[in-house]
Amino acid sequence: MKVFKFGGASVKDAESVRNMASIVRANMDTPLVVIISAMGKTTNALERLLAMTMAEEDTSEVLEEIREFHNQIIRDLGITGDEELEKDAAESFETLKNQLSKFSSSLGYDFIYDQTVSQGEILSTKIVAAYLNHVEIATHWLDARKVLKTDLTHRAAKVDWGASQSIIRSHVNRLIEDGIVLSQGFIGSNSEFDTTTLGREGSDFSAAIFATSVGAESVTIWKDVPGVLNADPKQFPDTTKYDQLPYKEAAEMTYYGASVIHPKTIKPLAQKDIPLYVKSFENPEASGTLINDCLVPNLKPAVIRKDKQTVISFKISDFSFINENHIQAIFEHINRQNLIINLMQNSAISFTICMDDNPEKREKLRLALMEDFLIYYNEGLELITVKNYNQDTIDELMKERRIIIEQRSRNNFQMVCKPSTGT
Repeated sequence: MKVFKFGGASVKDAESVRNMASIVRANMDTPLVVIISAMGKTTNALERLLAMTMAEEDTSEVLEEIREFHNQIIRDLGITGDEELEKDAAESFETLKNQLSKFSSSLGYDFIYDQTVSQGEILSTKIVAAYLNHVEIATHWLDARKVLKTDLTHRAAKVDWGASQSIIRSHVNRLIEDGIVLSQGFIGSNSEFDTTTLGREGSDFSAAIFATSVGAESVTIWKDVPGVLNADPKQFPDTTKYDQLPYKEAAEMTYYGASVIHPKTIKPLAQKDIPLYVKSFENPEASGTLINDCLVPNLKPAVIRKDKQTVISFKISDFSFINENHIQAIFEHINRQNLIINLMQNSAISFTICMDDNPEKREKLRLALMEDFLIYYNEGLELITVKNYNQDTIDELMKERRIIIEQRSRNNFQMVCKPSTGT
């Protein structure tokens, strides 16, 4: 059994859905579980819809745009006469409107986010399943919310691995006998049967959860790039594709911000020794990148850039030295705000962190610690990480950038800086 994951770009319109179907058809010599994301930029549109609801703005126009976007794909695919699909699509939009109407501060943004934004995956997979069955690719639609179980956290739910693996294995093994199994990425549900999500771009992680649950022989993530590149081609010229990467190397790249794979994807696959392929849906015959348990000498440096970074420095107000108790207090409040540190550095009298900018949580952190520390911060920065660095690469990256923080280890180089005028 294999697991395929198709992201939003691979199902962004009717032509893309047809291309996805041709890839599935060409690989039906083995049982397939297919994980699908929301279509195109639907998640962005749903987030905008929710933001407008919070601001008490009229959402009818945006809601109609989302509806028409999906209806146009249905028309272009020639499946407008599918009564079950029409019913399912209408139900999704009714659910969406009902959830938005219930928005209140008492329920919380994160809870409503999961109930509404998840409808993108439901709509997408309903449409794709209807089309696959229309072109005689027998497809069983499986609701991920019934099989992927999580804790009560919203927008970054933690997986209940024991329950999820047992339920997924049971359902997939029952359905896979006479067709492919198609389910959603990104979403699950908790013990109270409320929808939860695994974090933005979490569909890759969903594929890994399904793969480890059924003991898949491999996972393939289909992207609009030829494989894993050593840098983002939109940000850096002359990128190189890796033909093969060790699990550890790929996991570290995602940790530092490489966006080609969701950060939580690698660990469960590595633990079960399930190889991961990253391939192009535009050129499915190409080899892509294989991530597995291997050794690859002399890897080309990987350059990973994260923008919208903030540096916060905590200084001791009485000129005593930073010690473990000070750092523990800072970490406790960082953990309470569910913040993630991308880089940290300490000196005799200060402790400095770099994190993704979040003004609301940053202010809560400042208020919690202002009595014990003098707190300073800089916004609008970028964090650049170079794995397996060499000096030539570092020298080139430092051009036209004002460095705020610089760190080196044996294999990694990181710098926080003002963005280059050329990027």
